[in-house]
Amino acid sequence: MYKIPLFDLNFGEEEIQAVVNTIRSSWISTGPKCEEFENLFSTMLNVKYAITLTNCTCALHLACVVLGIKEGDEVICPSLTFAASVNCIRYVNATPVFCDIKSHEHINIDADEIEKLITPKTKAIIVVHMAGFPAEMGKIMGIAKKHNLFVIEDACHGPLSEYKGKKLGTIGDVGCFSFFSNKNISTGEGGMLVTNNEDIAKRVRLLRSHGMTTMSYQRAKGHATAYDVVDLGYNYRMDDLRAALGISQLHHLKEDLEKRARVRAWYLDALKNIDKVIVPFAETNEFVSNYIMPIVLKDSTIDNRDRVREALHAKGIQTSVHYPAVHRFSIYAGSYCLPKTEYITDNEITLPMYSKLTNSDINFIAESLEVVF
Repeated sequence: MYKIPLFDLNFGEEEIQAVVNTIRSSWISTGPKCEEFENLFSTMLNVKYAITLTNCTCALHLACVVLGIKEGDEVICPSLTFAASVNCIRYVNATPVFCDIKSHEHINIDADEIEKLITPKTKAIIVVHMAGFPAEMGKIMGIAKKHNLFVIEDACHGPLSEYKGKKLGTIGDVGCFSFFSNKNISTGEGGMLVTNNEDIAKRVRLLRSHGMTTMSYQRAKGHATAYDVVDLGYNYRMDDLRAALGISQLHHLKEDLEKRARVRAWYLDALKNIDKVIVPFAETNEFVSNYIMPIVLKDSTIDNRDRVREALHAKGIQTSVHYPAVHRFSIYAGSYCLPKTEYITDNEITLPMYSKLTNSDINFIAESLEVVF
């Protein structure tokens, strides 16, 4: 057991009771709780449509499908991300084109590099908002408009994070969210796709349930007695048990994120005098989710990074790495020039981040880091 774990699940009696009540309702598949969760989520983000799904990978896949991305198309994406952000491009037989990040201080996709990678085959841009901090969406949306490209936001790190007053996930054509067990909103597994486009929303709802014109819940309410299958769909539905958890999580999300913001402020103060450490997004003033707490080691190597992690673990501090670069995985092996991404993936350490951390915890982590150097 770690003295300070990387993550702490913020479940309480409300989540337990939500699941119990849903079981007692006798409706546990996609139904009233999914509908309620969608309505609350769309209101929270001020977006027209929100559709519950099995997970964020399904959301990313359906985003590619409904935007018409197909074989022969290219999609520009970061390599510094979880594999799902890139795998979804391959699911539709399109080609991922990896783009470097902006800098060691801003570890999101580089908007200026995006434009250099555009070809006649480019169909879309996938943006990942690392740690919940916004990418340069003003520039990116301008580039997309100029070249008639779609924008998919992988906002799985950023529920309620903002860019110039707009919620992440609502700026591009489609936004995708994850409710995996360690996310800000946790349902164990689960995802949400959001959009302001009615046609996109209608097709996603169709495709998430086998391309069926009605679902069991609609038929149970007497809105239909039969159905047709009009598209080649998937079984990407969320169930009401997970939706009930999601609803409970939404009730205290804002409070949890405000506490995380306080934890990050403690980190910034505690780490400011450690010369060997860069804190990405340190100058960001917008409201963000603070999903994780990444730091980057200066003038370092992967062996040194691993040494530092091992020393922290020895002191009872759990850490992680976000992320191994996707372009280095065997399935995507090729010739790429992504020097900033490769430095970060070799020298980033993810420190503990959750709302229950205390100032004393943060000072202990910082002191432990300083001793290692």
